[in-house]
Amino acid sequence: MRALELDFDSVNASLRDASPQDIVRWALGLGRNTIATTSMGRNAAVMLHLVGEVDKSVPTVWVDTGYNLRDTYVVAERLIRDLELNIHVYSPGMTSERRNAIMGGIPTVDEEERHKEFTRQVKLDPFDRALADFAPEIWLTGIRREETEHRKSLDIVSLDSRGIIKVAPIFYWSEDEVDAYMQQHRLPTCRHYFDPTKVQDGRECGLHTAA
Repeated sequence: MRALELDFDSVNASLRDASPQDIVRWALGLGRNTIATTSMGRNAAVMLHLVGEVDKSVPTVWVDTGYNLRDTYVVAERLIRDLELNIHVYSPGMTSERRNAIMGGIPTVDEEERHKEFTRQVKLDPFDRALADFAPEIWLTGIRREETEHRKSLDIVSLDSRGIIKVAPIFYWSEDEVDAYMQQHRLPTCRHYFDPTKVQDGRECGLHTAA
């Protein structure tokens, strides 16, 4: 099958006012290997619900860092059950306790090299295994423009550095729109969520900036 070639400016212009569901339908209509990803974070249910409304068979990859809190696992299990997710969980090869003993805990803001290695172990390596298993050309993601400086440089459809076409159906949604969707569909929220790779506000977790 030929590599997918898109005119990103034209595609993004055509999808700018489309509903998130229509954006998901557009992505799946490309007929290429597609995955969705989730962090099982505070409002992860929005994307899980949106994708599931269109096609429940889409593989959803969850990179479980091993540092999640109990609330995350409780809500995650509820979502997996209630939304009938085609979930695939990928975890680091080392337990969090062992890593903490070896690395001296989670890297702080000013420890860039340790943070890079830590991120590789808990996020990038498990995600690379998922990419090897599914070989996706399309990646459905819940990133939003307002979340980080890096994401402001992207759009609804963008090309990831790994050559995967990244599709973000709620890219232009505000926090209020996310909350409204959660309330409208009575979706459970993970009130206590911890991402060990984001040790400062606005920092990327690594999945969206990896080369």
